[in-house]
Amino acid sequence: MMKADTTNDERVIELISDSGDARLDSWLSVRLSEFSRSYVQKLIEDRKVTVNGVLRKANYRLKSGDIAVIAVPKPEKLDINAEDIALDIIYEDEDIIIINKPKGMVVHPGAGNYNGTLVNALMQHCGDSLSDINGIIRPGIVHRIDKDTTGVLVVAKNNMAHEKLSEKLKDHDISRIYVAVVEGIIREERGKVDAPLGRHPVDRKKMAVNLKNGRRAVTHFTVLERLNDATLVELKLETGRTHQIRVHMAYIGFPLLGDTVYGRKSNQYGVMGQALHARLLGFKHPRTGEYMEFQAEPPEYFEKLVSDLRSKE
Repeated sequence: MMKADTTNDERVIELISDSGDARLDSWLSVRLSEFSRSYVQKLIEDRKVTVNGVLRKANYRLKSGDIAVIAVPKPEKLDINAEDIALDIIYEDEDIIIINKPKGMVVHPGAGNYNGTLVNALMQHCGDSLSDINGIIRPGIVHRIDKDTTGVLVVAKNNMAHEKLSEKLKDHDISRIYVAVVEGIIREERGKVDAPLGRHPVDRKKMAVNLKNGRRAVTHFTVLERLNDATLVELKLETGRTHQIRVHMAYIGFPLLGDTVYGRKSNQYGVMGQALHARLLGFKHPRTGEYMEFQAEPPEYFEKLVSDLRSKE
């Protein structure tokens, strides 16, 4: 049974459980078919879901007769404008476009960033040739990299490509390799961080290692070069959680240089934003099934940072 009501800024949906022992997020995903499972999980993480008046986690087991209330924020009425912004295009065909994203560019519009984003640029370049699975705010966007992270990103130009690429991401069937400069000297040649991630318990804008309720997250790292009180590392994602590399490296005591959210608030080299670059992206093409691999070398600021650290050894 479902009934909806409205408030000024939210649509309230009430559902009554008709089965026992189902996970809250799985059960809601089936009944709220208009939303993706990841969006349902985000609503739960953002404290927008209660069961019998109590906030519950995604893995809560429902009982028959439980009443779930979901407060769904109404979508903002936004006019997302196409903007003539130069793009560094590595590859493009009828299904996908591979971008080398610069530092400082937000991927898609959001609060405080409705212009100058990758989406604004893509709308100018692609016109109507972008998938619409993620709606008006994120046309074509299959995955994101943070504003200050540079490097390779794939965009879907139609829904077929979007769905197949999303499945590959979910199945961990896309190769994603990054390079980063982290604070401190890592003594091991290589290692693995296997620590579940979830929303920070206090600051909801941040992520944190959550051993009890987090989602599994795995990052592999290899030391490329030890510098002056810093280490150049290669990082391979086994999973792809929000801020995964940044949180994992901070968790083991080696935060990314320039990361004022998870590391130091300042650094002597004046790096603004984390020194992180998505160097390689590999996957099977959604239409042909052919394996393709795309690379982008780190930007000038990154190479200069490494050179400066190397010269101060």
